[in-house]
Amino acid sequence: MTILDGKKISNDIKEEIANDVSRMLASGEKTPHLAAVLVGTDGASMTYVNAKVKACEKIGFDSTLIDLPEETSEEVLLQKIHELNTNDDIDGFIVQLPLPKHIDEQKVLMAIDPDKDVDGFHPVNVGKMTLDLPTFLPATPFGILELLERYNIETSGKNVVVMGRSHIVGRPMSILMSQKRKAGDATVTVVHSRTKNLTEITKSADIIVAAIGISEFLTGDMVKESVVIVDVGITRVPDETKQRGYRLAGDVEFESVSKKASYITPVPGGVGPMTIAMLLKNTLLARERHRK
Repeated sequence: MTILDGKKISNDIKEEIANDVSRMLASGEKTPHLAAVLVGTDGASMTYVNAKVKACEKIGFDSTLIDLPEETSEEVLLQKIHELNTNDDIDGFIVQLPLPKHIDEQKVLMAIDPDKDVDGFHPVNVGKMTLDLPTFLPATPFGILELLERYNIETSGKNVVVMGRSHIVGRPMSILMSQKRKAGDATVTVVHSRTKNLTEITKSADIIVAAIGISEFLTGDMVKESVVIVDVGITRVPDETKQRGYRLAGDVEFESVSKKASYITPVPGGVGPMTIAMLLKNTLLARERHRK
């Protein structure tokens, strides 16, 4: 069994991007600039945004954090997005989800300029992805593709089961893995809460991408020998033996599934670091497009 080390691969990618930035600066070009909008004080969101800011500093990007209070109105947030859309110094930006309940997430995502949508969530970019046209790919699926490629995992003709159908991971993952690409050409099945005979389907999978949002849902008796496992989930599970009172668990029961897997991502340290690395890669792509 081999661990798919997202932390190591993401550091490799960051180093590659840092070298690109050094070359850009040496030739007199502008530093890539990523902005992040955070509304409220959700703990996980704050941790994630701070990690993005630190990653920008590490590779030489400029970064801006727009930190808004929980009670920020939808109108004020949309005005901030308009300012970022029209600011030529900003190459790409994200609005951290989830947003407070009084704000319409879809309305906010629609307001982002597709040319600055480095999260890849705007319908224009989703449409381009579906048609296999050049665009910003959603960071988490993009990171999974990169992880599979860099570990030379064969996907062509393989049975891939994607657990979950979210717009952020499940649905784009199923599209990307069925396309003609290095980490693609697979036969993809999407399973979800209404799927019948779930274990029968997962047992037939050569590769499983678990993004169902239920901690330790996929167990060893649900997979076959030598399966490749990509665990997207991350949940805080109460654990009194830990100093912080909880442990982090994925959607896969690591102990039982890892005994059968040929490759598996850990939680944490698997998909999470790759998501941030690909967000940076999308920002570099945005800077190159704006330069042209």
